[in-house]
Amino acid sequence: MKSAYRSIIPRLLLAVLATVLIGSTAACGVENGSGGGSGGGDADYPSKAIELTAPSSAGGSTDLISRAIAKSAEKPFGQSVVVVNKEGANGAVGGKAVLSSPPNGYKMVLLPQSLFAITPLVEKDSDAIDLAEMSYVGGVSIEDYVLSVPASSPVKSVDDLIEKGTVKFGTTGAGTGSQLAQALLFASAKVKARDVPFDGGAELLTALLGKQVDVGANQIAEAAPQIKAGKLRPIAVFSAERIESMPDVKTAKEQGYDIVVNQRRWIAAPKNVPEDVLMKMRESIATAKDDPAFEKFLKDNYIARWDVEPGDVKAQVEAAKQTAANLSERFGVDLSAD
Repeated sequence: MKSAYRSIIPRLLLAVLATVLIGSTAACGVENGSGGGSGGGDADYPSKAIELTAPSSAGGSTDLISRAIAKSAEKPFGQSVVVVNKEGANGAVGGKAVLSSPPNGYKMVLLPQSLFAITPLVEKDSDAIDLAEMSYVGGVSIEDYVLSVPASSPVKSVDDLIEKGTVKFGTTGAGTGSQLAQALLFASAKVKARDVPFDGGAELLTALLGKQVDVGANQIAEAAPQIKAGKLRPIAVFSAERIESMPDVKTAKEQGYDIVVNQRRWIAAPKNVPEDVLMKMRESIATAKDDPAFEKFLKDNYIARWDVEPGDVKAQVEAAKQTAANLSERFGVDLSAD
């Protein structure tokens, strides 16, 4: 009996020791945030609907692109992707709301390059979104701007517009590419021009159709339906080359004004999204961009894909910011004075 009893004791001690070690390892895993999963994420992600914020009003390019990519992303995510409009401050309101939310992969936002490249030329925001304070999911789109007048206007070219002497031009808002492109154009032509800002592309189109302004610059996706319907007349595009879908519309550069301004958009999420969750987000958005339905949407709306590594988005936006500052200095444009 003594011999049997003594042989049991070492085995009991080993069992207790193993239990303690396993418990300690699990506790360390929780304390370090790994949770036993890859990168500390949710092994079942996504297990519910995902929210994509369009930081604009309904009807503009940001809204249209958000809805198209959201629809195409539902299959790769395996969940609904719900679009929420949260307009204000050229995307800052919606952007801040999403980027300050929990980094769990359930909230994303489609951000515009102009918010970071052009808005700072208009006003200094001590609480501006920091490009370093977000997770980059992926580039989505590139859009050019088209300068249009009401179809009944006698203006048929940029020269005609310049000859007016004074111009009232509408923009999609302060700190947008719409504002910068036109301000640069009229400053370089030394034309007296007054800026009338609206709260987005849809609102500017309404003003143009109602002849509240002489001219306005919209992203092509916004203006194309009205141009096709014969209600607006395009007189220039602010692209490096002519737009394939509008081959007869000259660039501003062809008409003597070396001004190229475009809008890029990407999807971002709060900083510190777990790596495995972020990879799922990136893979799903990349797959969505290859969806024939999304590709058709881009083609139908004259929008180009922005294929860029997520890690390179920040560098591109910072370069655009420098370019906008250089152009403003070159043409003596002070957007903050408007």
